[in-house]
Amino acid sequence: MKSMFFEDFRVGDRFGTAGVTLTEAQIIDFALMYDPQPFHVDAVAAANGPFGGLIASGFQTLALTFRLLRDTGIIHDSSMGGSGGDQLRWLRPVRPGDTLKVVVEVTEVQPSRSRDDRGRVRLQYNTYNQRDESVLSILLDHIIARRTPETISV
Repeated sequence: MKSMFFEDFRVGDRFGTAGVTLTEAQIIDFALMYDPQPFHVDAVAAANGPFGGLIASGFQTLALTFRLLRDTGIIHDSSMGGSGGDQLRWLRPVRPGDTLKVVVEVTEVQPSRSRDDRGRVRLQYNTYNQRDESVLSILLDHIIARRTPETISV
């Protein structure tokens, strides 16, 4: 997909991503580094734990959610970072073999009041597994470059 700049985003626009399938090894490797809870790193302990088996860290799911959007290319040339997020929800466990995909909707587009080279684009991310069950949702604010800076009156 082609890179989009601030001027290209409209409230209601929706974008879908490709999918990524998580392996048991990927789940364990991530969790050993960043979230070493038994239900993320030990299949035997996880089988007897609250989820009845190994699950991915929610933080891994969040990171993959953003990566899938970035891999579409829509913010490749225009991203200037982010300014935060709201309403993070982990809705369902992600298990080895699950394939995740993301649907993103533009919920707000706001030009910067102080810098004419950018604006804020608020995106509602919804991540689904291969059964189209929602596993994660979050609102993220992206700082997106303008294609052509405009004059701002003060």
